[in-house]
Amino acid sequence: MTLRFIGTTSDDGDCPTLYEIPETDEILVQGDRETDPGHLAELRDVKPYETFVRVPRSLLTRYTPRTPAPELTPFADIAHLFREFRHTAWRLETRRGYASDRNSPKWARWIAGKDIAAEPTNAWRENVLAQTEQGKRFERVRLLDEPATQGQEFLMASAPTNIAAGEDIRHLSRAQAEALRLPDYDFWLFDSKVLARFAFDEHDTTLGVYVTEDPAEVLAACQARDAAWHHAVLPAGLGSGYVPVCE
Repeated sequence: MTLRFIGTTSDDGDCPTLYEIPETDEILVQGDRETDPGHLAELRDVKPYETFVRVPRSLLTRYTPRTPAPELTPFADIAHLFREFRHTAWRLETRRGYASDRNSPKWARWIAGKDIAAEPTNAWRENVLAQTEQGKRFERVRLLDEPATQGQEFLMASAPTNIAAGEDIRHLSRAQAEALRLPDYDFWLFDSKVLARFAFDEHDTTLGVYVTEDPAEVLAACQARDAAWHHAVLPAGLGSGYVPVCE
């Protein structure tokens, strides 16, 4: 079972760090092992297999979840959020490919060498246009491998239609994302208040989303957004006078 990175107060890639163990209510804490003999002697009811680590209070204050773990819900259940948000819908895309793309007719046309940069409008882009005309923002940062995967090349080829509808899509290398300690999972963040974290299977199929307003989880997502947006760049060949405004 893969751990989910929650947050760290370290700036150099070392401990301390918190992780969530998915499908459980348990948190894994990474820190320096406690070795002080006096402290160890004072610990109570120690089992032979237990160990103890030190972490700064600020790590727990910032990132310890304060609400029960959210349940997995269908992605369709959050469709209303893409209409009802007030300021910003922000997406981090971390995967090397998506089953929904590979299974779409658009993928087949792209594989056949067709130009997919000017596809007919659809319900998603119609909503993006409607919301951005009200002054709202749809923003994405997509991680790119070096070289880009086939799935990432498909997204780059199809991006112009989303950009024309009003999305602001930017790219960040996976190496930069790892250096910035960004999360390794996809999510949508609405108005810096509601977090929808994706769950995928080993075939890149969306299983659903975990939706939460837990302050610690939302804070970690906001920090990831700010770091990613600062370092991400516009797709090659696109200029922009657009200046993002934070809530």
